[in-house]
Amino acid sequence: MKRFILAALVAAPFAAYAAGPSASFKDCSTKGDRLAKKADLMKQAKVSEADAKKTAMGVAGEGSSVVKGGIEVESGCLVYSYHVKAKGAKDQTEVFVDAGNGKILKTEHESAMRAAAEKPVDKTKEVAGKTKEKVTGEKSTNQSMTK
Repeated sequence: MKRFILAALVAAPFAAYAAGPSASFKDCSTKGDRLAKKADLMKQAKVSEADAKKTAMGVAGEGSSVVKGGIEVESGCLVYSYHVKAKGAKDQTEVFVDAGNGKILKTEHESAMRAAAEKPVDKTKEVAGKTKEKVTGEKSTNQSMTK
C-alpha cells in the first residue's frame, strides 16, 4: 500500500504536466520560454519582483512571508511563483502572479505534508546550483538556493 501511495505521489506531477496547460494560465499577458535564463526572463517582466511579492503576500494576509519562489515559465506564461505562508500557519499557498500585468492567475493550497515532501527536491536543486557555481564560476539562477 505504501508503494502505491508513493508511486501515485511521484506520478501526479507528470500526469498534471501531460494534461496540458492549466486554464488559469490561458489569459496571461506575457509568454515566456521555459529554457530562457532567469536574467532574460527578468528583462521580459513588466512587473517588478518586489511588487509581485507584495501581491502574493496579500493573499495570505498581514504578517505573511514568502517561503520560496521567483520568476519562471508555467504553462508557457511568464509568472512569478511564490509559496506564501500566513502568520502562524503550517500550510502554504502557492501564488502565481502574471509578470506582465501583476494580476494573480492562480493560487494553490499546499498542505504542510506536501511542503515537507518538496524539501528534498529543493535541497537537491540547491546542491546542483552550488555545484554549477563551482564548476562554471558563474552565479547560479537557481531559485532553490538559499540567499
